[in-house]
Amino acid sequence: MCAVRVYVPATLRQLAARAPGDAATPMAEAGSLAYAVTPALREWYREGDIEELEYAAMTHAAGASLRMLAALVPREPAPRRVVLAADVPDRGVRPEPDVDTAAVRLAVPLFVTDVASLHVDDAAAASFVEAAIAALGPAAEGDDDAQFTIDELGDHELQWYGVQEIPALLEDE
Repeated sequence: MCAVRVYVPATLRQLAARAPGDAATPMAEAGSLAYAVTPALREWYREGDIEELEYAAMTHAAGASLRMLAALVPREPAPRRVVLAADVPDRGVRPEPDVDTAAVRLAVPLFVTDVASLHVDDAAAASFVEAAIAALGPAAEGDDDAQFTIDELGDHELQWYGVQEIPALLEDE
């Protein structure tokens, strides 16, 4: 059976609520939106190798995490984008090209044992994340300066964390 690497957008609040120490609690439910190297992404990014394509999919998930942070009430005090990288069976996803070139829908729940790593903004990026959240509305209305603010967030690489580091990551919040 082949596996597909998926990138699932999340927030630290969601991560804390999922009780990562409990293997029976799904980290993401079946039906959740995730991102992966899809045929549409391959077509869009023709020159990329698999690492570049996976990075592009993770970047799409980071953008979705930003939108999730914007929707949180109350807002997290120092918001940071979170992306879970996980392996699911190839039959466990279906492309959602109408949503995004890299979007997939999980057909199976995602458990902590499926998660290979987490990718999280460094705490120092929180002010840039805040600025990008504030710019989402104006950017959607065509404000180029607001879009530039969101694009600047791409200069802040997500940090890699192992699954075993989730408790320490949550303690830092």
